[in-house]
Amino acid sequence: MDAMECIFSRTSIRSFSDTPVPESELLKVIEAGMAAPSAVNMQPWLFNAVTDRQLLNTLSDKLPYAKMLKSVPAAILVCGDLRKTLDQRERDYWVEDCSAASQNILLAAHAIGLGAVWTAVYPVRSRIDSVQSILNIPDYLIPLNVIPIGYPDEIREPKEKWDTQKIHWNKWEGD
Repeated sequence: MDAMECIFSRTSIRSFSDTPVPESELLKVIEAGMAAPSAVNMQPWLFNAVTDRQLLNTLSDKLPYAKMLKSVPAAILVCGDLRKTLDQRERDYWVEDCSAASQNILLAAHAIGLGAVWTAVYPVRSRIDSVQSILNIPDYLIPLNVIPIGYPDEIREPKEKWDTQKIHWNKWEGD
């Protein structure tokens, strides 16, 4: 599938078959995440592939918008590595960098026939603490999101999001 088709046809999948995702496929989508741009090429991301059923269930219990983890065969945790950030004011660019990596993961999953959905962890402190505790993540790694990933058990049509009222040219005019 070409890039534009992939972008416009990707949807958030929340229902999955129980078919295991091969490690090679998980590594392929993580590799796509690592191909994302990052500020000053700091690449402040680390990824944790989770396939252990008990861990997925425990994460599902603690994350209010990730209940589908109970039925998905795998998930990818995207973390920002604070040891690889810029200094002071620019430190928070890890969020943008890890978001770009996450979008690449979502698109790559779709391109190879997997379904996925972004479930937020950051910036909610209780979610960050839960994920760090469950997965034994050190404090210098901040979980941005957990991406449940598997073979879709649903067919969803992409939502139309094109809105010309959200486009301005040159100088800002109007609301």
